[in-house]
Amino acid sequence: MNADPPSAPSLIVIDPNGNRKTVRLEPLPFRIGRQAGNHLILRDTRASRAHARVVLENGGYVVEDLESRHGTFVNGTRIQRHTLKESDRIEFGFPDSYQLIFTQTAWQPGDLSETLRESPGGANLARLRAVLEMARAVETSGSTQEVLAALVDTALAITGSQRGFLLLKNGDQLEMRVARDQRGSSLAENDLRVPRGLIQRGLARRRELLSMTFDEQDAGLAGRTVADLDLRSVVCVPLVRLRTGLGEETSRLSTAGETAGVLYMDSRIGAADLSAGNRELLQALAVEASVILENARLLEEEQAKKRIEEELRFAQTIQQSLLPRDLPAQGWFHACGSSLPSHQVGGDYYDVFRTGGDSWDVVAADVSGKGVSSALLASLLQGCFLTASASESIPRVVSQINSFLNERTAGEKYATLFYCRIGSQGRLEYINAGHCPPLLITRNEVRSLKATAVPVGLLPQAAFSMDEVLLAPGDKLIIYTDGVTEAHNGSGEFFGAKRLRALAGSLVSEPCERVHDAVRAAVESFTEGTPQADDITLVILEYRAPVRAA
Repeated sequence: MNADPPSAPSLIVIDPNGNRKTVRLEPLPFRIGRQAGNHLILRDTRASRAHARVVLENGGYVVEDLESRHGTFVNGTRIQRHTLKESDRIEFGFPDSYQLIFTQTAWQPGDLSETLRESPGGANLARLRAVLEMARAVETSGSTQEVLAALVDTALAITGSQRGFLLLKNGDQLEMRVARDQRGSSLAENDLRVPRGLIQRGLARRRELLSMTFDEQDAGLAGRTVADLDLRSVVCVPLVRLRTGLGEETSRLSTAGETAGVLYMDSRIGAADLSAGNRELLQALAVEASVILENARLLEEEQAKKRIEEELRFAQTIQQSLLPRDLPAQGWFHACGSSLPSHQVGGDYYDVFRTGGDSWDVVAADVSGKGVSSALLASLLQGCFLTASASESIPRVVSQINSFLNERTAGEKYATLFYCRIGSQGRLEYINAGHCPPLLITRNEVRSLKATAVPVGLLPQAAFSMDEVLLAPGDKLIIYTDGVTEAHNGSGEFFGAKRLRALAGSLVSEPCERVHDAVRAAVESFTEGTPQADDITLVILEYRAPVRAA
């Protein structure tokens, strides 16, 4: 037999989510791009309709860029034409898009068992090397199912058994993943005549990590013995759930608690070949299968993590887009604000919106908890305020939102908020529902607007009393969430309300934009890059003298 693998030029396609598949380079030229009709379609709107192609030239495979907008790259270098070599990596101008890996050594699963059958019976070391090398080669295809099928084929070739079944644990049950005969044909699940309960009991009672036997009394579970099932031999090899760590840890694995599944084989014709060498080879194959299963599990976890991160990035984009883009910067009312989530999405929210020709409403809220649920609730609050009628009084609006929130969360989620309405004559009406007390900066003092009510959503029936202040031209209001005062440095010291108050006193004559920037800069300087546990939201309002008609 020729030891060199057959030439099978292919591309291992890795999509943006990390999923892999193998695509043969046929027909040639092989076209790659976004639009339908290409041999490989890149489902990425940033890719060009006709991005690149692979052609056969002088016995070699050449990738050509088709004047794409973002370019074609091989091993990190932008190319116009490039003769491909084994394992060359092709990319399309974006770090988070498709990757293609060129290979001419793509093994097919059936090659495993064929190689083993052609190996001399006593050459177990050579056969073991073939098992490991080919299993790893097949694994590069990215298809765990193909790898597992190849392992079943290999086990059948080692033992001479007629049928093989690979079952993996799913909770307390064994789930069929592969069922094949010695010719590589698929079998039905019901072709496994031995009850799965019998196999499970054998797995649970085994004393050795990589071997097991059936108790003769257990065979009666089905009301029939193995002989009654017309089987000459049965071989079961446990698959273990390997721990990632030192080899010493692996050697201490328990038998029952670390079971990943079982490789079951039987034969109706002759006894399985379980000579010493074959038994060791079979156990080595079981270890290889366990490694592949663990790698597949880690890969699935990584892909799931990437999907979640991608969804959170998308959610972050949406949440940031919901914040006000254009804040008032002319006339009698100016505002400046920002919100920095501690994670990809946050539970803070603020908005500034006009409610009439001579009034503006401002709200800042901090939803209890962290993560996606708090972010969703913050967006819900924004919708509630935007749909509230401008003719409604502030207490009525807040009461309606409290009822709406409490009915849907039963008090398990609530929000602190500061909601105010500013008129052109300087009248500031507000409700502070358990929120951090905003700082009112006047020419003479810095004072706090303390809480007037409990947080919204906490109680089904709550009174929301309103307070009011008359602003003078030049007065400013610092509205913030506790992420500002509870921002901490590397020593665990908080920025604190006293430091914020002292800073506010030094900014009496500054416009709202500079007040905002000064507070943000002070917090950043204090924390020195220390990761924060809470969202940081800051809104500065400034009242200026209204322009009087001539």
